[in-house]
Amino acid sequence: MAVEKKMGNGVLRLVRDDLTLLELDAFVYYARHDLLLGSGWGSAISARGGLGIQEELTGKGPAETCDVVVSGAGDLKADHILHAVGPRLQEVDTEIKLRKTMRNSLAAAKEQGVKSLGFPAMGAGYYGIPLDLCARVMVEEIESHFKGDTPLEEAVICVQDRRELDVFEPRIQEA
Repeated sequence: MAVEKKMGNGVLRLVRDDLTLLELDAFVYYARHDLLLGSGWGSAISARGGLGIQEELTGKGPAETCDVVVSGAGDLKADHILHAVGPRLQEVDTEIKLRKTMRNSLAAAKEQGVKSLGFPAMGAGYYGIPLDLCARVMVEEIESHFKGDTPLEEAVICVQDRRELDVFEPRIQEA
């Protein structure tokens, strides 16, 4: 099931899938400050993309909150991974930091000439960003980006479960 919405010069799609398996130019990984891939999606990236991704990140960290570090995607279908260090649960100015992380991710994609970019529900899992805040900020920032000068043609928000889908779907339809 996919929800699709035309926005400015691009299209925003919502899918329930595995972000690391989608055919996209790049995808965003909600990264740790030390840029170690770690567990969860980090393990999936390492296992499917190969050890070269982590090796490429060696020496590029630690990164500050809101920073985005670009790496290759190894054996994955994407060309690039945008390692975005977003805010964590109960940080001061969470919304401001999440907006800046989104803008920095979109700017990094633009620098790479990315035409199709995937996002997870930014920080809404392990890092505890409230799902309603996450959905609102992500959709607003993607919509704003599509109104500007960008090579990006397609943004995909890839959710994992019905709970995430039920929050993102109406937010996208209302945009």
